[in-house]
Amino acid sequence: MANDRSASTFDPTAVPIRDASTVILVRNSARGVEVFLQRRVVGMDFAGGMTVFPGGGVDPSDTDAEVRWAGPGVDWWAEKFAVGEAQARALVLAAVRETFEECGVLLAGPSPHTVVADTTEYTDARRLLEARELSFGDFLEREQLVLRADLLRPQANWITPLGERRRYDTRFFVAVVPEGQRADGNTTETDLVQWQTAEEALADWRSGRCVLLPPTWSQLSALSRFDTVAELMAADPVVEPILPIMSRRDGAVHIAFDGDAAYYEVGTHPWARRSDI
Repeated sequence: MANDRSASTFDPTAVPIRDASTVILVRNSARGVEVFLQRRVVGMDFAGGMTVFPGGGVDPSDTDAEVRWAGPGVDWWAEKFAVGEAQARALVLAAVRETFEECGVLLAGPSPHTVVADTTEYTDARRLLEARELSFGDFLEREQLVLRADLLRPQANWITPLGERRRYDTRFFVAVVPEGQRADGNTTETDLVQWQTAEEALADWRSGRCVLLPPTWSQLSALSRFDTVAELMAADPVVEPILPIMSRRDGAVHIAFDGDAAYYEVGTHPWARRSDI
């Protein structure tokens, strides 16, 4: 990980925590529930080279946007994530926006009961959104689309540990890819995308073919217990903040969290060669 400040001047307590949204996209297959995964480009400021779900930080425009909304109200989301309504609203907007920007899946439709079947007509708008030359609210208004919050389900809340140079308070959502839509890798942030069952992804991690951060590993482990998308979407997990603790052990960085013994038992860990904290 790049380091533009010496360890002696770095103050981990001064690093701000930014809200973020991550969406676990799923679909049924003959092999079971599949999840959409991306490998972030090596050299990125955060999680470069890691295999992750689509997502990213909440943008100021997510807070200001006025959009037509279908599904559970902002108050419901605020209760689920234990945040204020303005923050909950921005988190949901960021989840839908980032999913569209990063993989072309758009959880919106012409009416509260429909969803876009083909997003290719919005290719130019997607490019402008990723470049921050168009706000998501303006895009939805221009295309007369309704944000489908009912296609999302809350899943988890992980906070980047103290000691990292970028910190996020990330809310995880689950969503089924709408019929007719296709998740792709047409983004500058990833160099590999694929659909896998949770167990296939975990097998790649155990063999060293991919690198998973603890939140991704944890959510894949949770998904592996479901046989169908219907079962997964019907689940109602209690979302409580998880704040791992970062420390050094035998010259390597260790991230402590509930269930970390299974994480460190096997697999490839992104901190083994780090020396910047």
